[in-house]
Amino acid sequence: MSEKVVLAYSGGLDTSVAIGWIKEETGKGVIAVAADVGQGGEDMDSIQKRALACGAEESIVLDLKNEFAEEYCLPALKANALYMDRYPLVSALSRPLIAKHMVDAAKKYSANTVSHGCTGKGNDQVRFEVSFAALNSDLAVYAPVRDSAMTRDKAIAFAEENNLPIDVTKKSPYSIDQNVWGRAVETGFLEDIWNGPIEDIYAYTQAPDTSKPADEVLIKFEAGKPTHIDGEKVSMLQAIEIMNERAGAQGIGRIDMVEDRLVGIKSREVYEAPGAIALITAHRELEGVTVEREVARFKRGVEQRWAELVYDGLWFSPLRKALDAFINEVQEPVTGEIRMKMHAGVAQVTGRKSANSLYSYNLATYDSEDTYDQSWAKGFIEIFGMTTKIASDRDRRL
Repeated sequence: MSEKVVLAYSGGLDTSVAIGWIKEETGKGVIAVAADVGQGGEDMDSIQKRALACGAEESIVLDLKNEFAEEYCLPALKANALYMDRYPLVSALSRPLIAKHMVDAAKKYSANTVSHGCTGKGNDQVRFEVSFAALNSDLAVYAPVRDSAMTRDKAIAFAEENNLPIDVTKKSPYSIDQNVWGRAVETGFLEDIWNGPIEDIYAYTQAPDTSKPADEVLIKFEAGKPTHIDGEKVSMLQAIEIMNERAGAQGIGRIDMVEDRLVGIKSREVYEAPGAIALITAHRELEGVTVEREVARFKRGVEQRWAELVYDGLWFSPLRKALDAFINEVQEPVTGEIRMKMHAGVAQVTGRKSANSLYSYNLATYDSEDTYDQSWAKGFIEIFGMTTKIASDRDRRL
């Protein structure tokens, strides 16, 4: 029996060429694994057949949409995860899931090597390979684009020479990755960071329009998970899909940023993540009502570290798992409803309701129902500011 390589297969030019390229370079047969994580676009059956036509010994298509939503997007939502306070980890969340199923396929087909089509300049190579190592450190990794200079012009020539069933003439000026949590666009004219994005690059969102009527939505959460939208029960996947459509129609979730890649360079990225941004906005607001102040302050630091770990490809790290334990504990009281107005690119919370609310009207009001004894404040200020006062007195003496 010949040795096997399990390839992360997207159905595009690079991974289609990689099937034959790997066989020529290594002499090993290829098991193509394509994952449906809600990216839409081409029919997955067509992708499966193309892999076989390009020379794969086996072609596997996996429907991972629900697993992705429940086990990867939901933890990100609970963590309010935004890398550099902006990017909702669109691609970073999908890579460990795909890697996990590739390792499973390697075991099933007795493969000793796994492969991907990432370049040596990006984050995804790290995310895949660190995940492979965490799940099965005995597997070898082969990345033809990086390891054997499979450039695009060589890939096109290879496809033409071998009559591969892939369109080598259609070339998008952008590099695009997408899933149900969002969409990432880079390269092309966007690499000049003075150039503004044009409307043609967007697919998940419509242009913000003040003349369009606003959309008001009611989202119910239970322990940090969205369970109902406008009174209708939803799964996590359905919640994302519904909010992608409704928030996307209002132009919510467009992000244009220069981010710090793990490999040491800055990269201009344009994202659209309408469902993710809308849900995080609502979830964060409900936490503001139900989570105690010191816990909330500490969690903000945890959120940043969680996002950095996942962005850096450390999904399977002990620290990420430990932080999840803390985050899940914090989510226990995060149950209630958020009313949100979506309009012209903005998701604005207009109402909050929870049986676990820590907000007290009688303590907050300035009207006659006030139960807060303002005379307490004078002594509190004296004690609270004492160390600063003592230090300032000393500094003036010196």
